[in-house]
Amino acid sequence: MRIVDVPIDKIYIPAAKRKGLDEDKVLMLAEDILENGLTTPIYVRLGKNRYVLVEGLHRIEALKMLGESHIEGNIVQARKG
Repeated sequence: MRIVDVPIDKIYIPAAKRKGLDEDKVLMLAEDILENGLTTPIYVRLGKNRYVLVEGLHRIEALKMLGESHIEGNIVQARKG
């Protein structure tokens, strides 16, 4: 795995992941990131001209709330089904 600086607007979030969004958790996480910085990168895989979110929806939404345009992400390989 490698960590890269990922543009938030280039991350595709599958609909199934969006269903689990908890706004209260996003707010608490945004406050924690303001105090301590982002401590855990998200996980994305490479898609066609974009990144596809594997893990880290709440971290992305918290950084969006804070006005950030990039997030640290681990690039992982797509699972072979």
